[in-house]
Amino acid sequence: MSSNSETATKIMDAAEGYIRTRGYNAFSFRDIAADVGIKTASIHYHFPTKGDLGAAVAKRYTDRFMAHLGPADAHSPHQQLERYVQAFRSSLADEDKMCLCGMLGAEISSLPENVVLVSREFFSKNLSWLTAVFLRNETKSGTITDPETRALKTLALLEGGLVLARNLEGLSTFDQLTAGVFD
Repeated sequence: MSSNSETATKIMDAAEGYIRTRGYNAFSFRDIAADVGIKTASIHYHFPTKGDLGAAVAKRYTDRFMAHLGPADAHSPHQQLERYVQAFRSSLADEDKMCLCGMLGAEISSLPENVVLVSREFFSKNLSWLTAVFLRNETKSGTITDPETRALKTLALLEGGLVLARNLEGLSTFDQLTAGVFD
């Protein structure tokens, strides 16, 4: 499996677009081949199975997302939370797409195991990052809450906010839902 070439990148870009707009189960290698202008055999050369492609796309997405956030202690807790909310908001505002791993999570019972594992890694890394931010906030403010529960609630709010925003009033719905995330 070779995922470092220009062709592999184009394949992963196309697959990411499909997953973030339609879901993992709503595209085939034929769809990707038509988008990229290659034969399906070329996709199989880079990604032997659809599961291999899905796992590679989810890993790349997770790595990019976490790199964008940076270390949990890079800025003030409030600035970090603003950054976090903006990362979700921009997927809808700038790209009209959902969180890739949120989409995978909705289909988890029908995904190959390798895709499930990488998708869960996204959520695990996000929860660790958020917990660290909330823990820093507690230390700074002297308040006592449960940072792990706040992290879970924040992630659920943002993933759910994307779903509701797509189905209701768009960004205004997302903004309304996330207005209290800093409280």
